[in-house]
Amino acid sequence: MSETIVRGKWVVRGVRNRHEAEIVEDGAVHQRDGTIVSVGAYDEIRRAHPRLPVLGSPEHVILPGFVNAHHHVGLTPLQMGAPDYPLEQWLASRMARRDVDLYLDTLYSAFEMIASGITTVQHIHGWLRGPLDNIRRGARQVIDAYRAIGMRVSYSFAVREQNRLVHEADEDFARRLPPELGATLGEHLSALAIPFEDYLRLFDDLLRESRGESLTRIQLSPANLHWCSDAALVALDERAQSADVPLHIHLVETPYQKEYARRRTGTTALRHLYRLGMLGPRLTLGHGVWLTQEDIELAADSGTCICHNCSSNLRLRSGVAPLNEFEAKGMTVAMGLDEAGINDDRDMLQEMRMVLRLHRVPGMDDAVPTCPQVLRMATEHGAATTPFGSAIGRLDPGRLCDLVLLNWRTATWPYQDEDVPVLDAVLLRAKTAAVDAVVVGGETIYENGRFTRIDRDAVLREIAAALSRPRTPEEGRRRAMAKAVLPHVTEFYRAYLEGETREPFYRPSARR
Repeated sequence: MSETIVRGKWVVRGVRNRHEAEIVEDGAVHQRDGTIVSVGAYDEIRRAHPRLPVLGSPEHVILPGFVNAHHHVGLTPLQMGAPDYPLEQWLASRMARRDVDLYLDTLYSAFEMIASGITTVQHIHGWLRGPLDNIRRGARQVIDAYRAIGMRVSYSFAVREQNRLVHEADEDFARRLPPELGATLGEHLSALAIPFEDYLRLFDDLLRESRGESLTRIQLSPANLHWCSDAALVALDERAQSADVPLHIHLVETPYQKEYARRRTGTTALRHLYRLGMLGPRLTLGHGVWLTQEDIELAADSGTCICHNCSSNLRLRSGVAPLNEFEAKGMTVAMGLDEAGINDDRDMLQEMRMVLRLHRVPGMDDAVPTCPQVLRMATEHGAATTPFGSAIGRLDPGRLCDLVLLNWRTATWPYQDEDVPVLDAVLLRAKTAAVDAVVVGGETIYENGRFTRIDRDAVLREIAAALSRPRTPEEGRRRAMAKAVLPHVTEFYRAYLEGETREPFYRPSARR
């Protein structure tokens, strides 16, 4: 049996509302076998359990473990040769990505996430070549990496059954390219296609294998409206309901996606999902940058969740999501680092500051993000978009003991005025150097810069050695293909909105 006390000068149990956090001064968390037994004054808990080991000190701030609610890969696209193009061009450039062992690749980003206080990640996987056995093998490598390092994961393999490169059928786009390039691209896209039934079979297999696993959950992810037929969307929704798991779908991330929905459905993407019966607390919309005001109201009324990917939206020129409107409607809004944050890493502390600062619109009314609100996005609301749900996200008795210890002195040295609320000082000033320990299920998986289960330096050396070798012929072929096809993708989208009314990326006063 594992039983410990975690001590802090302040224990932030969670968030009461957008202006108030629930904080216990000179507090402690008592956990047994990975579950929180009690939270209260340290002196009282210590008197009741005088022989239990203690983690932390009067110099620490204890926070619930952070949840990265939207994540895809290990080594970043920029590291792998894809600059920050607009999303549609960027997807084409990513075809040149080199092959990396998925176990090592997953550990790479897990190191960065854990070091910034993330204890749970929603990993939305994709772009593996078929057949099903190969995809199943890749999925298991990703899941095994998270289990090895001790991190919680909600895993899904994104369903893409059509329009894998641009907003039209693969064969139609390939046919309009120069013959040799069209044939090469067609072969590449065909290798990514598997029967829709195989997506469901993969989900069922992984769900069965994860039963009884405390660190792993499986859910479903229709990749986006343009990547899925209506029949697939309905089937995935039905399977999610029968298995009692959430759905996570990218939606209207860019104006091109918004226009695609209009052409395909005659309405907005969100209203189309409403007509299909998919809206509700089970569904999370990734990005949602180009939702209309009517869309926002419909999503809020139905309890549909949003995952805000702030840095990604900026890096890929997708726009600025209307976070303040989401909050005004009382929506459940999670936070995701997507491919990588603004500094090309997975630093949740930095991402929280980005969210706090980007949405500070002019005025003196109470309409901009607050520190408790943003912490809730990174904890409780993020948890709500995963199958872990109310088992994580707060430090309450009965919940799993996932927490972060931040060193107050490191975060605030040489001075911090006492009139500034503790949570504000932490979220606005703490860097990853202040993360002294990360606990998942009562186990310390990161302490004083060291991962307790995995040798980070050895993993990084192995990755460096693998990528120092020359490209394989297949990698070289994909690289040449990506460079050749990029101008054609650019031209496709230049013509896509021709003649359409173009809205500015951010229009706080009127979202049509």
